[in-house]
Amino acid sequence: MSSLKADLRKVMRGETEDDAALLEKCSRDASLFKVLPELIVYPTDASDVASVVRFVARKKQVPKVHLSITARAAGTDMSGGPLNDSIILDTTKHLNHFLELGKDFAVVEPGMYFRDFDKQTKKKDLELPSYTASRELCTVGGMVANNSGGEKNLKYGKTARYVKELEVVLSDGQTHTLREYKGDALTHKLTEDSFEGEIYRKVAALVSTPEHQRVIQEHKPKVEKNSSGYALWDIGDGKSGLNLARLMVGSQGTLGIVTKIKFGLVRPKPYAAMTIMFLDSLSELGEVVPLVLKHSPDSFESYDDHTFKLAVKYFPEFAVQMKSGLISLGLSFLPEVWMLLTGGIPKLVLMAEFRAESQKAACIAAEILAEEIKKSVSPKGGRSHIKVRVAKSEAAARKYWVIRRESFNLLRKKIRGKRTAPFIDDFVVPPRVLPEFLPKLEEILSHYDLTYTIAGHVGDGNFHIIPLVDPTRADTARIIDELSHKVYDLVISYQGSISGEHNDGLIRTPYVEKMFGREMYALFMEIKKIFDPHNIFNPGKKVGGNFGTSIAHLDLPGIKSTTKSEIKK
Repeated sequence: MSSLKADLRKVMRGETEDDAALLEKCSRDASLFKVLPELIVYPTDASDVASVVRFVARKKQVPKVHLSITARAAGTDMSGGPLNDSIILDTTKHLNHFLELGKDFAVVEPGMYFRDFDKQTKKKDLELPSYTASRELCTVGGMVANNSGGEKNLKYGKTARYVKELEVVLSDGQTHTLREYKGDALTHKLTEDSFEGEIYRKVAALVSTPEHQRVIQEHKPKVEKNSSGYALWDIGDGKSGLNLARLMVGSQGTLGIVTKIKFGLVRPKPYAAMTIMFLDSLSELGEVVPLVLKHSPDSFESYDDHTFKLAVKYFPEFAVQMKSGLISLGLSFLPEVWMLLTGGIPKLVLMAEFRAESQKAACIAAEILAEEIKKSVSPKGGRSHIKVRVAKSEAAARKYWVIRRESFNLLRKKIRGKRTAPFIDDFVVPPRVLPEFLPKLEEILSHYDLTYTIAGHVGDGNFHIIPLVDPTRADTARIIDELSHKVYDLVISYQGSISGEHNDGLIRTPYVEKMFGREMYALFMEIKKIFDPHNIFNPGKKVGGNFGTSIAHLDLPGIKSTTKSEIKK
């Protein structure tokens, strides 16, 4: 038994494990990285989490002690966010309880899987609408850590909008309840003689300074959707209001460890219909996107021709996903088959979903958009040649959702000899620039021998590009490094974000300063110092990471694992 394992067993009631197979499992998530941890701990409750934090805080009083804590849940993160070479704190085993369901809210622990949480809230016809494509696999704690968004983001926004209150273990090793304070309540909090009061005072002073306010306003994201950096622009001015729960959301476990979440919920409209548009050219987006957005759909999603080909190639797997027989599913796709035979594979498929209180109302909204698309003037003049279909029920639209949601899983599981490489997987640009931006992106990608899919939330300009790479090629690491710089330089040139919902992690933290600028990055560093002066929580994410460390952690043949001495630098 290692000394670390023995020491932690003395201070916590939950399990501590260093089995080689378990360490190997927790060394990976859904990203390209591998970082072997020293120990896995399973805290039984918030007090156990606090005990672990106090233990590490005491050890860190000795200079140069290499010890830290990274919270982990389902391991579906695509950025390397829950990877660490020290202590992994797994919340899924014990911290996974549904605690309360109110009239319009729910209280839950972070290790609960969203699929189980959703079943509980649906008992009152309520929903957390920021769920992701990985809704069957992810946990609610991971959604908070990344400030996740998904197919309903266009109408309902991201997870941060629904986090009303957080119970968090901070660096003092105590649990604190973080929420929004305004007026007299904020005044009282700022005069509180406590560790928590000191945190509020320091953050309030930071964001209320006129020069810092200028930096925040000038350098905050120019797009609606962002998970990069710390959301200083969205927590209040420190005088009339301050919301540290909002700062914690999206911080990827770098400021503290969440042990309880209070979510606000919505009551979704029960009926849906969808307008499906098949585009032959990316240039058609310039006309179609603003037209669709004018109709205010609940969701506006897309997938490309590569994704479409995957769906055709692995048709039986889609049948399993849809719990449908091959014959019945094949019959449902007959219109698309005829379209392919007569016009070829579309470059891009757009899906605009409308929800309503009745099926008739949902269908009317979808059909009105379809008719307007058909009558619209195409870039080449004359009537539009964009093919349009209307799915008049949720069941009829489901096949399109399965294609949209499952492309990444199919890439991961079915393409032999290649690995999915989510390293340019989550950028955001203003939707109005897509007709100009996407051809430039394709031009960059055309110089590399890569198979990839493009799927995304076209309504907010958020796209997921998942290339396949050959892990045995000696130049794969170079391609990843080179292509990342080119794509993110292009994104930043259009005032976009490097991450809409997947967060920074190991893969994007080195680009954070480039996106936000030196002055804003300095504020991010100060926030980390205020909350975590001894670098206890998930080091090297959001701030403090560099290209060398990220490349060294790539799980590719020929890439040597980073030593502890290198990580400490």
